[in-house]
Amino acid sequence: MTEKTQSSQLEQSLWSSANALRGSMDASEYKNYLLGLIFYRFLSVKALKAFAENNHLQNLTSDELKAQYTQYLDSNNEIAGYKTRDITIKGLLNKNGYHIEPADLYSTLVEKIQSHEFELEQLDAALHNLEISTNGQNSHSDFAGLFADVDLHSNKLGGSIRQRNQAISETMLALNNIDLFGHDGDVLGDAYEYLIAQFASDAGKKAGEFYTPRQVSDIISQIVTYQRDTGDKQIRTIYDPAVGSGSLLLNVAEHVDNPKLIQYHGQELNTTTYNLARMNLMLHDVSYEDMDIRNGDTLDKDWPVEEPYQFDAVVMNPPYSAHWDNSESRLADPRFRDYGVLPPKSKADFAFLLHGLYHLKTDGTMGIVLPHGVLFRGAKEGKIRQKLLEDNRIDAVIGLPANIFHSTSIPTLILILKKDKKDANVMFIDASREFEKGKNQNNLTADNIQKIVKTYKERKDVDKYAHVAIYDEIKENDFNLNIPRYVDTFEPEPDIDIDAVKQNIQNIDTEMHSLQQEIDAMAADLVETDVNTNDHE
Repeated sequence: MTEKTQSSQLEQSLWSSANALRGSMDASEYKNYLLGLIFYRFLSVKALKAFAENNHLQNLTSDELKAQYTQYLDSNNEIAGYKTRDITIKGLLNKNGYHIEPADLYSTLVEKIQSHEFELEQLDAALHNLEISTNGQNSHSDFAGLFADVDLHSNKLGGSIRQRNQAISETMLALNNIDLFGHDGDVLGDAYEYLIAQFASDAGKKAGEFYTPRQVSDIISQIVTYQRDTGDKQIRTIYDPAVGSGSLLLNVAEHVDNPKLIQYHGQELNTTTYNLARMNLMLHDVSYEDMDIRNGDTLDKDWPVEEPYQFDAVVMNPPYSAHWDNSESRLADPRFRDYGVLPPKSKADFAFLLHGLYHLKTDGTMGIVLPHGVLFRGAKEGKIRQKLLEDNRIDAVIGLPANIFHSTSIPTLILILKKDKKDANVMFIDASREFEKGKNQNNLTADNIQKIVKTYKERKDVDKYAHVAIYDEIKENDFNLNIPRYVDTFEPEPDIDIDAVKQNIQNIDTEMHSLQQEIDAMAADLVETDVNTNDHE
C-alpha cells in the first residue's frame, strides 16, 4: 500500500469518526471535540514514546510500555535512592513540556469505556490535569486553556448525562480503532490538515476564521522562501499576525531545508481558533520551545514588542475589510506613523498590511491575501498605497480566481512586499482565469500554482498573463494598481465573413422552403385519407 493510499484511508477514517457527533451539532461545533480528542490521543502516545526514549525501552510492546510507565510513576518505587516518579516526570517535562498520569492516558480511558466504567468527569479531569502539569514550566503558555472548547457538559452533546457520555465514548472508541501512529509525523499532520479543510468546507463563511486553502498557502510559501539574500538562506523565523489554524506557517516550513531550525510566531483573536493553531503546530511535531502563539487583537495592541519582533518571513490571510479602531492616537503608533494617515474604520486591510510590514526584516519577504479594493480605492488608502510604492515596498501583485476560499466567493489577490528591493518594478500576474472548476469551490491545480511561481521568479512579461511595470508607468496611472491596467487579457472577437454569413442565410432559406414543401405534401395526404375514410363509412 502506498503512503498516499495510507494517508487517504487515514483521512477518511478520521472524518468518519465524527459520526457520533454529527447529528447533534454543526461542523463548527463538533470540530472542537473531534480535533481535541485526536490531539489528546496524540499527546498520550507522545508521552509514552518520550518515556520509552528516556529509558531505552523502545523495543517493548505498547502494553508492556504502558505497564512500565505505570510502574515508574508509582510514588513508592525508587532507583538508587531516587523516586522513579520524580525522575520520570522530570524527563517528560524536559522532553514534552507536560506529563500525563497513567490513569489519564487515552488508552486507559478507552479501557474504562470498554468495561462500562467511563464517566465524562474522568476525561474532564484528565484534560485539566495535563494543563496543571505544565504549571511553572516554560511550556505553560502553550498548553494553558488548550482544551477549553472541549465542553463535555454542553447540551449539544446530548440532553442527558447518559447521551453526552455515549457521544464522547463512541467518538473515542472510533478514534482508538484507527492506527494514528503507524505512519510518520507528516502523514498524521497532513491528516489533521485534511480534517481542518473538511470542517472549513462544512462551515462555509465561518471558515474564514481558521483556514487558508492549501493552494494559496503553497503560492505564498514558495515565494517568501525564494532567493534569500543573506549568507544563511534558511528561514529561521516566521510570523503570521492572523494565524488561524496555523496552516500557513506550517506550509512555509515545508519549503525550507531544515524545518527544525524554524521558530513559529503568530497571533489570533478568536480563542477557539487560537487553540486549534497550537494543537496543529504541536501535532506537526513543532516543539513548544519553537512556537510562540498568542491569543489577542493584532491591530489593537502591537505584538510582539520584544525580541524577536522582526521576522525572516511574514505571511497572512487576515479578515477582509474588517472594522477596526482607527482613532487618531494611532498615528503615533510606529506601525502606521510613517504614512501620515490611517486606513478607514470600515476597512482594516491596509492596517494588517502595515502591521506585517513593520515586523518584516530588511532582507525578508511578506505575502498577504487581500481583496482587490486595496489596489484602487482612493482617499486615505490611496495615500498609503502611493507611499508604499514611493518607498519601493510592493514587489508583486498576483490576482487569484474567484471562489477559491470557503469563506467568500469574491476574487482575491496576493501582495508580495519587501523592504530591500533591487529595482523599482512591480510584477503583475493575472491568474484569475486559470483554474479547475470544482463542485463548491474553484481550485488551482499544481500546474496553475507552478506557473504563478515560475512567472514570479522569472519576472518577464507573459502575453495576457503577466507584466513587469516600471515605477513611471505606475505613477502615470496615479498609483492605481488595478491589474487590468497592466495585464491586457482582452480577447478580440474573430473577424466576421459577411459573404459567408449571407450564403449561410441563403442556404437556410432554401432548406426551410424545401421543408415547407414536404410539410404541405404530408398535410395534403392526411386530408385525402380522411375524406376517403369518411366516404367508405
